[in-house]
Amino acid sequence: MSQQTPHLLQMLGQLIATPSVSSTTPEHDMGNLSVITLLAEWLNNLGFQTEIMPIPGYPGKANLIATLGKGPGGLVLSGHTDTVPCNEELWKSSPFSLTERDNRLYGLGTCDMKGFFPIAIEAARQFINTPLTAPLIILATADEESSMSGAQALVDAGKPKARYAVIGEPTDMTPIRMHKGMMMESIRITGRSGHSSDPSLGANALDAMHSVLSELVKYRNHLQKNYQHSSFSVNVPTLNLGCIHGGDNPNRICGQCELEYDVRPLPGMDLSLIREDISKRVRPIEDMFGVSIDCRPLFPGIPSFETAQNTSLVKMAEQLTGHSAEAVAFGTEAPFLQALGMETIVMGPGSINQAHQPDEFLALDQIKPTVEILTRLIQRYCVDIQGDATSA
Repeated sequence: MSQQTPHLLQMLGQLIATPSVSSTTPEHDMGNLSVITLLAEWLNNLGFQTEIMPIPGYPGKANLIATLGKGPGGLVLSGHTDTVPCNEELWKSSPFSLTERDNRLYGLGTCDMKGFFPIAIEAARQFINTPLTAPLIILATADEESSMSGAQALVDAGKPKARYAVIGEPTDMTPIRMHKGMMMESIRITGRSGHSSDPSLGANALDAMHSVLSELVKYRNHLQKNYQHSSFSVNVPTLNLGCIHGGDNPNRICGQCELEYDVRPLPGMDLSLIREDISKRVRPIEDMFGVSIDCRPLFPGIPSFETAQNTSLVKMAEQLTGHSAEAVAFGTEAPFLQALGMETIVMGPGSINQAHQPDEFLALDQIKPTVEILTRLIQRYCVDIQGDATSA
C-alpha cells in the first residue's frame, strides 16, 4: 500500500473539503480541477496511468481517465466529481467538512457521488501487485449535475474503451439496468406590446402561450396513451410544466412569454423526435396569434438507457448483491458510456433519497460491502476473464 495515498476516510474528507459545484446558474458554477488533481495524484501513486482531459468550452473543468493494466476489454468504475449547490444554513454541520455522527458520514457529495471514488480506489489497491488480464479504469467526470459536458466529451473523444462499466451513483448497491431520459426545454413566444385598452395594438404572447400549454397537455396525454413500460414505478413518460415568465404590467399587452418544461422519455424514445413533434404541434399557433415561437433545449438532454437483463454484468451484479436489477426515473451518464460500446450498469452506495438534500450522508455500514463487491467485479473482469475481454 502506497504511503502517499491516504486511507479511505481521509480521501473522502479531502474530497468533501474541495468544493466542485456545477450549476446552470453562473454565480454558483465552479470548476472541478482541484478534485481531479487529487484523484490523479492518489491514483498515480498506486501505479495508474492518468490522463486529465480538459472539457472544450468549459474552462477549469476536466475528466480523469486512470488506467491500471493494458489490453482490450476491462472494467470501468465511473463517477462524477461535481455536486449540486447547497443551502449551508439548512445543514446541521458544514457541507464542506466530513462529519461522522450516528454511524453516518455527512457532507456535500458523500453519496452523490464523491464517496464512490475512495471506495473504488480501496478496491483497486488490492490489485496493485496482481497481473491483470484486462485493464481496470477509474473514470471521473465533470458537470454531470448540469450540462453532461464531461460525459459528452468522452463520447466525442471515443474513450475510454473497455468492455464493462459500473457507474457508482447512489442506488443502495442495487444494480440498475435502465432509466428514463431527461429533456429540459424552453418555448419562448415573442408578440408585440401595447396599451391593454385596445388589444388590436399588439399581439399578446400570454394568449398564445395559453394555446401552447393546451397543446403540450394534449401531447402528454398522447405520449402516456401510447408508451408504457412496466419496469418503472411511473410507467409512462412524463411531461412537467415547470415554470413560466411573461409580461411586465397588468395594463400592457404581454410582449414576451417563456415556458420551461421537462420530459422524461422511456427507453426506446428518441429525444430529437420528441422535440420535432412538439415543434410541429405549436408552430401553427404563430399565425393564429401573430407571434413568433422559438423552441429550444436548455441543455442537450440525457438519452434513456437500457442494458439487457441477460448480459454478463447484470447477472454478475445480481449475484453479488442479491438484488434483481431495477429501473429508475433519474438520469445518469450511463447512456454515454453505453454509446462508447460498454456493457453498463448503475450501482453504488448511498440512497438517491439523500442526494441533493441538506445533511446528505453515506451510511458507514455500506462502505465495506461496497468495497467487497467492487473487488469481486475487478477480479472477475480484469483478472479471471473467461473469453469475454474483447473490446466492445
